[in-house]
Amino acid sequence: MQASNPDSSAASQLPIRFPIANMRAVFRLQDVERKLQRLRDSGSMKERETLANTYERMLESGPERFSVKPSGLPVMDELYESLPNFKLALDDVKRHLALSQDCSDSLQLTPMLLLGPPGVGKTHFARQIAELLGTGMNLVPMSSMTAGWLLSGSSSQWKGSRPGKVFEALVDGQFANPVIVVDEIDKAATEAQYDPLGALYSLLEHDSAQHFIDEFAEVPIDASGVIWVTTANDEHAIPDPILNRMNVFQIEAPDAEASRKIASRMYQQIRSEHGWGSFFELEPGEDALDALIDLAPREMRRAWMTGFGNARLRGSDQVKAADLPAQTPLRRRVGFLA
Repeated sequence: MQASNPDSSAASQLPIRFPIANMRAVFRLQDVERKLQRLRDSGSMKERETLANTYERMLESGPERFSVKPSGLPVMDELYESLPNFKLALDDVKRHLALSQDCSDSLQLTPMLLLGPPGVGKTHFARQIAELLGTGMNLVPMSSMTAGWLLSGSSSQWKGSRPGKVFEALVDGQFANPVIVVDEIDKAATEAQYDPLGALYSLLEHDSAQHFIDEFAEVPIDASGVIWVTTANDEHAIPDPILNRMNVFQIEAPDAEASRKIASRMYQQIRSEHGWGSFFELEPGEDALDALIDLAPREMRRAWMTGFGNARLRGSDQVKAADLPAQTPLRRRVGFLA
């Protein structure tokens, strides 16, 4: 499912352009008006107050949402450098961006599965893609899910019912093409009565996603613009019909050289994000970088924060290896920042 890698050298030299924002309807007003009128006629407005409020909110906000894409093929060099173990996935994003340029077509990305060990970088990657595209991001953690209707919503007839995450992202959000991250999809608890992945059979198909119906609101929603990023540790736990709807990318832990670059960039990022960063040198010391290359970047960030604090206590403008927390034998590298 992985296509050959495109040449990134020529395209990456193009200048950054501002996003193009068109408007796109994610539902039809007449559908909502009809549902609300039926609710009024039934005399159950009070009993189903949450549903009535949802319809009224939809009418007030209107159906139009921003559908955004970069106005030109953006510079992605920095993403390739900061996400070295996501090259194939970034290549796939670049191909889709190239197809949507110089035409009125909206941006469409084939749903992707990032397959790899915990901490491989799913959330960070998705946030960077959302920022690149100029759209929003929503995280759906399947491992902590307690209800099978998290994506599709629950019937308004039930006590405590509510819309699903897809409905909330499109109707309550600003974008018609948000990034939705289904995190740890392989850990979804599958039960015969409520399959938490059931909604994905239609949502991951462009044609059927145009008429997705949330079980709470029961109004067709156009979810065809959603950019899907899913993550998993074990592909064998994912049903084949869902797996076959996605491009699968095996994400490996970065090697020593890549880890060193990640640690350096993380130092600079943390330094630039805080006012106290001006007290420290622009570049990290070599000994500190050497001490961090065997850590997962999630641990790198915590180590750098400890190091900055200890260096400040010493009155030094440079973080030394001795300022970093000691590694324990239980720590091991697992991948890029999650």
